[in-house]
Amino acid sequence: FGGVDSGGQNVYVGQLAKHLAGFGYKVDIFTRRDSQELPEIIQWIDDVRIINVPAGPPKYVRKEDMLPYMEEFTAYVLKFCQNPLGKAEGIDTFSVPKYDLIHANFWMSAMVAAQIKRSLNIPFVVTFHALGRVRRFWQGDADEFPDERFTIEDQIVAEADHIIAECPQDQQDLLYLYNAKPEKITIVPCGFDTAEFWQVEKTTARQMLGLQPDQHLILQLGRLVPRKGVDTVIRAFGYLLRQYHIHTKLLIVGGESEEPDPRLTPEISRLQAIACEEGVESHITFFYRTPSSRVA
Repeated sequence: FGGVDSGGQNVYVGQLAKHLAGFGYKVDIFTRRDSQELPEIIQWIDDVRIINVPAGPPKYVRKEDMLPYMEEFTAYVLKFCQNPLGKAEGIDTFSVPKYDLIHANFWMSAMVAAQIKRSLNIPFVVTFHALGRVRRFWQGDADEFPDERFTIEDQIVAEADHIIAECPQDQQDLLYLYNAKPEKITIVPCGFDTAEFWQVEKTTARQMLGLQPDQHLILQLGRLVPRKGVDTVIRAFGYLLRQYHIHTKLLIVGGESEEPDPRLTPEISRLQAIACEEGVESHITFFYRTPSSRVA
């Protein structure tokens, strides 16, 4: 389920690159270098390289604090795009003279892609994954991204050659909050890796997880951070039990460790306290991160 700044978007980018390579495309993934130990170029799998861009300090930086380093990031990527073979000699270099398309993920990456398009006329498509105005509406002061994000996103929507919305709500937000042109938007739902997730007969799955075979279950699946609204799920669950007296259980799946550890996942303590406040702690089970070989 990832960490605070490494969740589904990272999985999305990696899986997309892997499958594009499977179709015969050559892919470079540009990401900000966050460790001094990382080499500039890593050959990840056949036809997919990871380019660790030296922009800002080579250490972890919150995504909310990354905008000041994007000019440096852009300058590096622009130079690299003009000579994608240059620094990769000796490690399965590509034979293409330039990139045919840039797929930007998130608004800061799209800001870079827009500048590359202006300079080199390389088209770009963008998947936002989250929109600034939507985030600010729901999170208020808890949203620590700079206000410049709104203007930058407006410009990206106007300049992008195409926009991928991940669901109908995403499309509606782009249309009504950003005045996106409908013909520029295509809805492409996120998928899943069938090598990691597959269907299991319900009775067998419940036995493996220690759940009663006939009990009604409600599932909350995702990272345990405040902005995900798991507290709202718990309060709604409490209301459901009080109003309708349904015999059901809430399963909350997520966390930073295989065993409950509030030090690694501080949100656990807050959620457990809310469950006690609602009087539903005995009806909630927390499942934490599990090895990929285990059914979850």
